[in-house]
Amino acid sequence: MAGDVDPMMPPPGRRVAVVGRLGIYPMVPLALPARRVLAFLALHESAVPRGAAAELLWPDTPEPQGRANLRRALWQLPHGWVESVGEDLVLEAEVDLHRAQAVAGRCLEGSGATLEEIRLLSEDLLPGWHEEWTTAAQAAFRQLRVQALEAACRTLAGAGQHALATQAGIAALAAEPLSESVAEALVAAHLSQGNRYAALRCYRDFARVLRAELGVDPAFAAPLGLSPL
Repeated sequence: MAGDVDPMMPPPGRRVAVVGRLGIYPMVPLALPARRVLAFLALHESAVPRGAAAELLWPDTPEPQGRANLRRALWQLPHGWVESVGEDLVLEAEVDLHRAQAVAGRCLEGSGATLEEIRLLSEDLLPGWHEEWTTAAQAAFRQLRVQALEAACRTLAGAGQHALATQAGIAALAAEPLSESVAEALVAAHLSQGNRYAALRCYRDFARVLRAELGVDPAFAAPLGLSPL
């Protein structure tokens, strides 16, 4: 029926951003423990048991104290942002990570990307956060976004959208500067645009980095048949 609200959907306008940096919208002043709880729940697509949340957020604290810390952090949050369902915690907000993952999935399926979507995939997950509960998610998202940006670079170049293709390739190479497949995709995007100078400069810059770090030259052929250096 028109006007019905899906009870499983978060309220409109309430968002938590974790791609690029932690952002909470509408902006509300929150203590660090409450911000950590929101960030933690934003990395999970489903409900998280209270015990698991307390253990991961306060790993060096005895379980009773960890649970007390969690209760205190939850009390600091505005009403409705986190709901309790039995022993589980559910974040009641949209999360930009979920959108970024959906965009990446479409790129990997060959749909290309808009400039705004390329920008979304150009940021790491919670950069500067080094807690144990962030590291696996950060590594997985970086790999996903690099693969998606490379795929978008190739798709967009093949579709004649050269400016977007090079933006996607540049973003992917910035995230993974030793990836030969990414460098090859970016060089090919420049060449498909007829920009031989940019292609050669990109190739030589990448070859210089690869030789400095690994002591080898790129496996893919140099554009215009010229040497790497």
